[in-house]
Amino acid sequence: MIKKIIISACLLISFVSFAQQGTASPYSFYGIGDARFKGTLENRSMGGVSVEQDSIHLNIDNPSSYASLMQTTFTVGGSFGTSTLKSSDESAKAQRATFDYLALGIPMGKFGAAFGLIPLSSVGYKILNNNTDVTGATNTQYEGKGGVNKVFFGLGYKILPNWNIGADAQYNFGQITTTSVEGITDVASATRETNQSELSGLNFNLGTMYQRKIYKKMSLFTSLSYTFASTLKSSNERIISVSGDPDPYEYPSTETDLKLPNKLTIGVGVGQARKWLVGTTLAFQGDGRYANYYNSSDDVRYEKYSKYAVGGYYIPNYTSFSSYFSRITYRAGLKYEKIGLIINNQSINDVGMTLGAGFPITGQFSNVNLGLEFGKRGTTAAGLIQENYFNFSLSFSFNDRWFVKSKFN
Repeated sequence: MIKKIIISACLLISFVSFAQQGTASPYSFYGIGDARFKGTLENRSMGGVSVEQDSIHLNIDNPSSYASLMQTTFTVGGSFGTSTLKSSDESAKAQRATFDYLALGIPMGKFGAAFGLIPLSSVGYKILNNNTDVTGATNTQYEGKGGVNKVFFGLGYKILPNWNIGADAQYNFGQITTTSVEGITDVASATRETNQSELSGLNFNLGTMYQRKIYKKMSLFTSLSYTFASTLKSSNERIISVSGDPDPYEYPSTETDLKLPNKLTIGVGVGQARKWLVGTTLAFQGDGRYANYYNSSDDVRYEKYSKYAVGGYYIPNYTSFSSYFSRITYRAGLKYEKIGLIINNQSINDVGMTLGAGFPITGQFSNVNLGLEFGKRGTTAAGLIQENYFNFSLSFSFNDRWFVKSKFN
């Protein structure tokens, strides 16, 4: 059954991942767009905390977790988001539906492997500076779309019953297209500039997870992962055209090297497996070199990224036969992020709260997960935009046994 689900999902999502516009944020103008992947829904619903060696859920953030899988696990997730964009004197609303991730994990004794497809970043904005009521004034319109996806393959190994190590390789690829149109009120002609960038690059990630019992049924869980700095190559094309002119001017193609910085993620938590967990995750990333020739600005610079999250889960009684609600996993978390962007000397921060629940499918280890996220990003100070957002997310985690020899003919 799980094999049929995987084939159908891959066919659908391979199309959707390239066709979708995964953000409606004006801040996606900068760099390679909004960072999209925040972990699987199980982890996102806890603010991003991912410290437990889970045997039936994939933890894509740390490749060492694959060695703890007991069954083949396929997971896929998506979101529907709404946001209110506010300046000091105006506001507007936006919404979008997005594919978030697709991955398959396979246990192999002391080893575990996983591979999948993840949108890494998204560009999606439309900004209009309209001065049509002023004769001779300049009117501009900016629009951007696209983003970067990544495919990954990872391998985990269980050194000891309570200690895992792992690594994965990631291939990043995508396309970003931006368009700017400039015209003058009461003048028929306008100038259009189109920039298109093809991006590609490799990066690597190492991870380890360790747990031990510290008091009766209570255990300590720890997680550590490190992503190496890498280069994202951008092949750029630029075309300028004027209304009524049949021959647009195409600039010679150029190459730009963008820097994806190293990242260190540390997590620690305490709890009782399949009962409750409280933990925290801290992430620190160096300042990158994301600016391309079409989105650089004297008022913009990049700083070090950091994230602080706290969250956990609670399962009343996962073995209950009499009460389905006792087998539901209830999750919650809080997060604070400095997203690494400074505009007009203002750091752009993201503060949010998450809630979620995992609903088991009767008779299986598979489950359906729902998540809610409320938050605020940016500020109305210094002429900037504040985003108040709400995301509703849905994911499926299917489990099955593969490579098991039948005992009967």
